[in-house]
Amino acid sequence: MSADFNSKTCAVIGLGISNTPLIEYLLEHGASVTARDKKLFEELPEGVRSYEKKGVRFICGEGYLDGLSEDYIFRSPGIRFDIPQFCRAVEGGSVLTSEMQLFFELCPAKIIGVTGSDGKTTTTTLIYKALCGQYGEERVFLGGNIGAPLLPRLSEMNSDSFAVVELSSFQLHTMTRSPDISVITNVSPNHLDYHRGMDEYIDAKKHIFKFQKHGSVLVLNAGNTITASFAEETAPGCDCRFFCGDYTYERDGAVFCRGRRIFNDSEVLLPGKHNLENYMAAIAALDGLVEDSVFEKLAQTFGGVEHRCEFVRELNGVRYFNSSIDSSPTRTSAALSAFKDKVIVICGGYDKHIPFEPLAEPLCSHAKTVVLTGATAGKIRDALVSSRKYVNGAPEIIEEPDFDAAVKAASECARPGDTVILSPACASFDAFKNFEERGKRFKKLIMEL
Repeated sequence: MSADFNSKTCAVIGLGISNTPLIEYLLEHGASVTARDKKLFEELPEGVRSYEKKGVRFICGEGYLDGLSEDYIFRSPGIRFDIPQFCRAVEGGSVLTSEMQLFFELCPAKIIGVTGSDGKTTTTTLIYKALCGQYGEERVFLGGNIGAPLLPRLSEMNSDSFAVVELSSFQLHTMTRSPDISVITNVSPNHLDYHRGMDEYIDAKKHIFKFQKHGSVLVLNAGNTITASFAEETAPGCDCRFFCGDYTYERDGAVFCRGRRIFNDSEVLLPGKHNLENYMAAIAALDGLVEDSVFEKLAQTFGGVEHRCEFVRELNGVRYFNSSIDSSPTRTSAALSAFKDKVIVICGGYDKHIPFEPLAEPLCSHAKTVVLTGATAGKIRDALVSSRKYVNGAPEIIEEPDFDAAVKAASECARPGDTVILSPACASFDAFKNFEERGKRFKKLIMEL
């Protein structure tokens, strides 16, 4: 694709956060735009509806995908690429693409992409902050699954800029471009309600490095069997670096990069072994671009990303943490391991059809009380009580279908010295729009105690 869409027809499917600026971009570059969304036109935000006055044609409601035949079809990441309407349009000559694909094809900056089942947002943020510390904020741009869409900021970028992009499997699924530096934090079962099995999910993740060129960098987790195996598929001339391996590693209470001590574990403000791994991934990605002292300062000052083991408040000797981002069992396991003493944890939410048996043992080891809520409460309970480590009702299990009631129950059973953490191990869609809304609700309830 080029930046010139004169005389081209474009369909924008799904009018969410990233696709709204895409409409603006396409209009500015000469396209004739049709906006399509399953919501009724009246249900769309006023700012989106206003594009009708700029000549955008809207097709909304149940038949929003009828008659697809535009030159370019930009799909929202949450809509599968292989639905019949897309397949028919492609057979008729349409190009099925995405906002992220367009950005990759037009971006003049060095692109650093991060994906993974867990830890990608913190790792992306660490990379962004380290680059800002080295080069200044004016040269570094943050986007993708985190931050604002980057397409409208293309004019601010040049070959000396850095674009740091968090990429989900949904976005990667149909990508035919890879970043200059690709990072895969780990891969474990996730989003199996969307992907047709674990193999497809893994293949989607591979797209972050599948199209890398000579001189590109690929950073893999040596401690994760699936990601470690990707090294065998590295492109010729690509620099493959292992964190938790021989490139960056933790030893004798410190983090090292190729033999150089970067900082002591005790200097890191973020709790948990998983956050040390996030640092090691970021350091491996930026080795040669960012000085070690920048990472040392970052470790001492960075307090974490909102909704990720975020400290909310202490009340009557009880500390409350919001980790609403924990939408998988592995994320919750990592969050629980960050605390020395057993905690009171709130789990449950939308059912992504992933197994909860791997969560049972960490809950038995790190939780004194498990408060279950949402659509998956029963599945988590069954996995927990079936665990060989679940003995004599420990941990205690409380079930509250309503989220607010679950938060209240957790606070009522807490005693001075206890820690209460929201770490759902599930997505939020059974009760909330997204994990941010869930986390903000939790924080509001805690602040009202």
